[in-house]
Amino acid sequence: MTLGEFLSERLGRILLQLTCAAAAALFLTATGTQPGVLVILFLALTLVFTAVQLSDFFRQRACIQELEAVLTGLDQKYLFAECAPPPKGLYERRLFDLTRRAGRAMVGAVSDAQAAQREYREYVERWVHEVKTPITAARLICRTIEPDTRRKLERELAQVEAHAERALFYARAESPEQDCVIRQANLESIVTQAINGHRTLLIQSGIRVEPEGLDCSVYTDEKWAVFILGQLLQNAARYRGEEPVIQITAKPLGKQIQLTVRDNGIGIPSHELPRVFDRGFTGSNGRARGGSTGMGLYLCKKLSGFLELDLQITSEEGAGTCVTLTFPARENLTKL
Repeated sequence: MTLGEFLSERLGRILLQLTCAAAAALFLTATGTQPGVLVILFLALTLVFTAVQLSDFFRQRACIQELEAVLTGLDQKYLFAECAPPPKGLYERRLFDLTRRAGRAMVGAVSDAQAAQREYREYVERWVHEVKTPITAARLICRTIEPDTRRKLERELAQVEAHAERALFYARAESPEQDCVIRQANLESIVTQAINGHRTLLIQSGIRVEPEGLDCSVYTDEKWAVFILGQLLQNAARYRGEEPVIQITAKPLGKQIQLTVRDNGIGIPSHELPRVFDRGFTGSNGRARGGSTGMGLYLCKKLSGFLELDLQITSEEGAGTCVTLTFPARENLTKL
């Protein structure tokens, strides 16, 4: 708070006091009070008035600075009313009490919402783990049927498992700090896990994967990085072109590692490219080919942000899409 703001807020009160002082001076003049006495009274009143206003200004400014320091030091800002020192004036105390009661109600609502979110997350995780059991059983049953039907069923089961895995990571993305552990990992191992996890889809889609230069270490959460790459592989398979190929290459970029996933698929229209990371956005390709939820790239972007990965996408319609993941250097990580 500045002195100008303080005086502006009290302008009406100051004008009223000046008016009263002028009226008193006129009354004293009319009753025969000598001008010298009036000047002395005016100077004394001005000095007292100025001292009172400055005292109020410094007191209020110190109080605001103390409250700002309390708020700055809190991780949960909504607990401010519980931690702030109570005021001294009666009106301020009553107002502060109302604010504190409202804050307690909000804290209760936040706690209930967090508990509900935690229960939902735990339910989704249990559901995903439980649904994997019948998927595995169905795959075992597929081995007993004729090859063409088996391949079709295995493809559909892979899609079911992919949707379940996406639901799991969507739930975890709401509280990523509870599940994410960033540490040194081998990039080749991450890429291999992602490819093996989608091997059925890639083989049945006739896609050739060409990894190159992946023998390096990065700092990330291995499980989350595998999921992100898996989403990119699924997109490349869904929107493949003739003789599909996915090139996965890595190169050092200073102390960072840049991983590039490039396909020769149908590409993304230029006017849709800025929206591909929006939640639920499927685009013209997704609507034309069906089966798209618009959640894959959204989750990739959200999880990449928490992993401190730089995720960029470029595409040319009819020529293919290129996604670049830049893994941060160890010293630049804030969550290590």
